[in-house]
Amino acid sequence: METKLMNLKILLPYQIFADLKGITRIVAETLQGSFGLLPHRLDCTAALAPGILTYETEEGKVVYIATDEGILVKAGANVLVSVRNAVGGVDLGDLHKTVIQDFENMDEHEKKVRTVMAKLELGFIRRFEEFRKK
Repeated sequence: METKLMNLKILLPYQIFADLKGITRIVAETLQGSFGLLPHRLDCTAALAPGILTYETEEGKVVYIATDEGILVKAGANVLVSVRNAVGGVDLGDLHKTVIQDFENMDEHEKKVRTVMAKLELGFIRRFEEFRKK
């Protein structure tokens, strides 16, 4: 019996992070715990929690990707993962350092974005009140 392989596509809001073929297994983190996929598993969907997505290639290479929350959809041999952010790496130690650094930078960026949004909202409310008074 021929082993069927999976295709894995990881999407971010602004780009395709990975488009892979020849995947033998996938393990993802959900709110209920780890979730494993093999090629012959029935079609399914799963809400992903922030964690490590692991996949194994046809050659036996295991790859780790840190992912943010998102969704996983398996339809036939195609597995689609859509997440807010992802960081790839093979070595878990290096991946951990990269994730910590990226999330620290993201926190600073997120604070700046929230500050700008608050200023825009406040300006909109002021102008709306001025318009309403006229």
